[in-house]
Amino acid sequence: MTEQPQIHRSPKPPTQPSTRPLVSVSGLAKSFGDHEVLRSIDFEVPAGSVTVLIGPSGSGKTTVLRSLNALDLADGGVVRVGDVEVDFTRSPVTKRQVADLRAQSGMVFQAHNLFPHLTVLQNVTSGPVLVQGRGRVEAERDGRELLALVGLVEKADAYPYQLSGGQQQRVGIARALAIRPELMLFDEPTSALDPELVGEVLSVMKDLAAQGWTMVVVTHEIRFAQQVADQVLFMDGGVIVERGAPDEVLTRPRTERARQFLHRILDPLD
Repeated sequence: MTEQPQIHRSPKPPTQPSTRPLVSVSGLAKSFGDHEVLRSIDFEVPAGSVTVLIGPSGSGKTTVLRSLNALDLADGGVVRVGDVEVDFTRSPVTKRQVADLRAQSGMVFQAHNLFPHLTVLQNVTSGPVLVQGRGRVEAERDGRELLALVGLVEKADAYPYQLSGGQQQRVGIARALAIRPELMLFDEPTSALDPELVGEVLSVMKDLAAQGWTMVVVTHEIRFAQQVADQVLFMDGGVIVERGAPDEVLTRPRTERARQFLHRILDPLD
């Protein structure tokens, strides 16, 4: 067992009006060549809530996530995050629209993707300073607060190679938070970690959820979904097959496809 990080409260907890969902997706479609990856996806994410996407490999979960911040440009449909709305049915989508949508969210990938030649603090502050043009003193102050949030303030001057995989992923979370996003996106953030390191990353994510961060998470960590999610979307074949509260989707799935998937995840040796 690894020691769990000492988590501190976020210095700038998110505040959002509750009159409409923070995220709205309508008719989202995406193909890669002849392969139709997403077929008219619709869902909403209320502010301050956690949505978890589950499903087999190739079901379209990651493409949904990447479409929310325009890392993948959808072929059709409308995506709104906060006050930024992009209609991908209308073409061309401008670089400004893509930049505005991307600025609304911070993304944590399967691999941490830290810059190896920069210290931990420099990794966290690179986005605010180089992309957003914020002052270095302010960015470093906020960066140290975020490193305290993920339990790594004492590693501010270390380099990525000096950290464990779990610590590197926690730095990746701090880096995503540093741009002050409206929405946090997690693409299977524990899948590349040794099993003993998974808990420390999930602990940080649970703390963010408790603080009211709006999160969309792609994961196979079913227990995390049971404990943290407000809604679970089960995807297969590019469509949302089931949606609902964790108790509904994860313990009382309506479809045979969802039952088969959950059985294989929870009882892999059967």
